[in-house]
Amino acid sequence: MTQFLQLVITGITMGAIYSLIGLGYVTIYKTSHVVNMAQGSFVMMAGFFGFSLLSQAGLPYWLAIIITLVAVVIISVGMYLLVLKPIMKTSLVNMILATVGLSLLFEALVLLIWGGYGKSVPAFTGSQMWHIGGVRLAPQNLWVIGLMVLIFVALYLLSSRTRIGKQMTATATNPNAARKCGISTNKMIILAFAISSLIGAIGGLAITSLIPMTYMSGGTWGLNGFIGAILGGWGSSGGAVLGGLALGLIQSLLTGVMPTGWENAIAFGLLILILYFRPQGLLGTTMTEGEM
Repeated sequence: MTQFLQLVITGITMGAIYSLIGLGYVTIYKTSHVVNMAQGSFVMMAGFFGFSLLSQAGLPYWLAIIITLVAVVIISVGMYLLVLKPIMKTSLVNMILATVGLSLLFEALVLLIWGGYGKSVPAFTGSQMWHIGGVRLAPQNLWVIGLMVLIFVALYLLSSRTRIGKQMTATATNPNAARKCGISTNKMIILAFAISSLIGAIGGLAITSLIPMTYMSGGTWGLNGFIGAILGGWGSSGGAVLGGLALGLIQSLLTGVMPTGWENAIAFGLLILILYFRPQGLLGTTMTEGEM
């Protein structure tokens, strides 16, 4: 029973990060209909920036967090303006290939600068570990889960209760009509990329204290977040959270009875099953319908 509870805690923590990444995918897609396969790179870059600023430069935690978040947002917006915006009117396949290429570029740059070994950052909650009935629980686990809930609620309020949120939705639904109504669709897409990268960077800083980050982590995190978003129902923020948590739990529980290293195989297998038996996901939307 103790092992089961430990796997559940691990699964929920991993699932919370998948959920954050999935929310990043959904935020961009709902504003621009871009499927950003470089979303996991924001998580990876935040982890490495945090390592350099905290462990190497020795900056205070609050200052390192601010610099990291700003740096990742700047990279994300620059990625959109320099690479994606010029091809926005081409096919979805071109956009996906462009973001995959950017993801590979970011991996190569991280490998060149930081090397191939995993890097971690000190937990902002300290090294304290709680032991509850034989189950080990780090306060950082609770912070990861809490951040996911907080960000989900904030995105819900933004999209449903604010003028900017409605303008972002209008930008994706009918960009021509949105422009005629005086909405700057370009600014809305830039804002979506900024918010998406901010979410990814927060997740990266939170998880790198629990799991070392490598140059390949961006692809792995991004893939699992993408699968979680599809599992929950593409285009739905609630679906991204539900799917991410479900995927994290499934992976964790199954690895308790399977050899280590099968996490990605489980994710791919689950993706195939979803696409075959229920392509609309748990909450009933598809990539082509894609509105929350």
